[in-house]
Amino acid sequence: MMRHLLIVLILTAPFFVRSQTISFDNHRPEISLNGKVILIAPNEGLWSVATGWENNWMSDWAHANPTDVQQSGDWTILTGKIVLPEGEMLLRDSYRPFNNGLLKCIRRYEWKGTDTLHHATLSVRFRMKGDELKPLIPGILYYGNKMGAKVNPDIIPVYTGKPGEFAIFEDHRYPMPFAMLENSAEKYAAAIHTTPSPVRGAHLNDQWWSMGVEAYEGYTEFVLYSGPIGYNNQRSVAKALQRTPMQYSDTYLSLEPGRIIEKEFFIELYPIEREGSGFQQALYTSLDLHKPYNVDHFDDFQTIIEGKYRFAQTRWIEEEAACGFGMYDLSLRKDLVMGWCGQAASPGYALQVLADRLNDSTINDKIQRSLDFLTTYPVDEEGMFPVGYHVTDKNFHGGDHVSCGQAMYNFSKAIESAWKNKNFRTEKWEQFLRKACDGQSRRILHDDWNPHSTAEGFYIAPLAIASQLFNNATYKKAAVKAAELYAGRHLTMDGCYWGGTLDATCEDKEGSWAAFQGFLELYERTKEKQYLNWAKHAMDVCLSYVVVWDIPLPAGRMADYNFKTTGWTVVSPQNQHIDGYGVMFAPEVYKMGVYLKDKRLKQLAPVMYRSCYQLTNPYGSQGEQLQQTNFAQHGNMSNVHKLRGGYSESWTVFWITAHFLNAAARFVEMDVDI
Repeated sequence: MMRHLLIVLILTAPFFVRSQTISFDNHRPEISLNGKVILIAPNEGLWSVATGWENNWMSDWAHANPTDVQQSGDWTILTGKIVLPEGEMLLRDSYRPFNNGLLKCIRRYEWKGTDTLHHATLSVRFRMKGDELKPLIPGILYYGNKMGAKVNPDIIPVYTGKPGEFAIFEDHRYPMPFAMLENSAEKYAAAIHTTPSPVRGAHLNDQWWSMGVEAYEGYTEFVLYSGPIGYNNQRSVAKALQRTPMQYSDTYLSLEPGRIIEKEFFIELYPIEREGSGFQQALYTSLDLHKPYNVDHFDDFQTIIEGKYRFAQTRWIEEEAACGFGMYDLSLRKDLVMGWCGQAASPGYALQVLADRLNDSTINDKIQRSLDFLTTYPVDEEGMFPVGYHVTDKNFHGGDHVSCGQAMYNFSKAIESAWKNKNFRTEKWEQFLRKACDGQSRRILHDDWNPHSTAEGFYIAPLAIASQLFNNATYKKAAVKAAELYAGRHLTMDGCYWGGTLDATCEDKEGSWAAFQGFLELYERTKEKQYLNWAKHAMDVCLSYVVVWDIPLPAGRMADYNFKTTGWTVVSPQNQHIDGYGVMFAPEVYKMGVYLKDKRLKQLAPVMYRSCYQLTNPYGSQGEQLQQTNFAQHGNMSNVHKLRGGYSESWTVFWITAHFLNAAARFVEMDVDI
């Protein structure tokens, strides 16, 4: 009998060589990095099965260790059994080296009792040594969600790593199905990647495996369960609503005689260069595992821009002096809103670039007059301006950093484009942008500038562009100061990019996009390498929200169309539906693929863009909220078991159209065929 077997897995990466090894001492797996044991099975046993359900959680645990080990090719196979009063559970683990230094694992459970085993819960558990390890659970938990925890700790998942805490979520909630733990003090990280799946024999309809982390004294466990979920010290709850969880209990199994269940997962363990970088290796491993690059399912580029422009025309408003693209269905409300959901300034740039592809002789006139009208919005001494105009009431409203920064970006791009094709009068646009940049620069360069969130990161890109347009060193100085502040705050992930969306006050992909866009724009304008490095970190956080697999869906609006979730993005830890926002940064993902010589990014970007056109109706209209998991913000939300698979098509604010056109223009400017 083999007592000690060693398998070595080596990955060569640009900055390090990792030597991950797995050994089997007394048949129990131990996973080491450079000779140090990091991941082990729980003390009570490699295998753990619960056979009871009490107080909304698993109970009556039984454990076992392997009694035999065999070698079959490059597979190491461990076998054993748990003896229960109702019969025997045969157990088998199989391990082998996989691509790029991964360890592939298949766990098998076979119920051999003569009667059905009720209230069963199956598990996979591996312990990682260290105190208060920092997790990243894509789309859900970013190193504990420290920023959101300061604002709304009862609304979003939070986690500090103190003993007793747990964060466990349904497989179908994961855009990238992995959980990562970082030990920043000792400079290594580990991740478990799962093959997501529903469970046969489940008590609930549409019950899936779950994955997450549980903290103990001196270690944290990666856990996979056959259904149980929970977070924020609440067992058996789902993050089902924007402001509150919902009970999601009785997630046990009934295993009839002869039932076999298998769970496939992958383990990786690797060194890291610095604090806050542990998630990045796992993210690219997830891309390599799922290969979300098939773009042939989706409508082509020309179909998309024609459909979105057709719908944009239904939002055109022209009443007295006011003209432009409205935020809402015009039968409900006539409102010209810049930035965030309105994006009234976006077509002023995008349509310049796309005009030759749209065959509409009125485009140039619409561009000129709509941007001219938007320049009438009053700008104050700090560069702030109301972002909305009620056409019916004839009054201005609103004004926030996200919207102002995005509006300034659109004006800067419109001016830059107009100067190239010389078809427009840009004096009013320039005056508006200069005044906004003057005020924002003064405010940012003031000694007491201390932005609340990453929302003000949206000023970096327009200030960088305007610094070149107007040869203005002050604008550049302000952009650099803002970039340095956000890099200092977020590169260590001691508080992740956040506050970039206005309906959630927590970590979000929009805050990450603000930094990504700004850092990359500074790199392109200065060619200083540090900005490219910062851009990669912010981009990788953005990418962690991107769905890399097609989540099987129950009957509902999404399943009606054989909907593909790949390429869509989770909104935030607070708002857990998916949306099409990723189209906005898809061109920059492609650019990064060029700069970093990474073809995966160049393959992913077209999928992100083209996939998100799904569910567009014959009028060109498309809703914002798609329910890939147990979460909803619209409709009948009384039954947690009926949320998944729904689609809210009524919230059709203009960004869903504008971002497609804006991103299309940036792809065209790069001369990229997607």
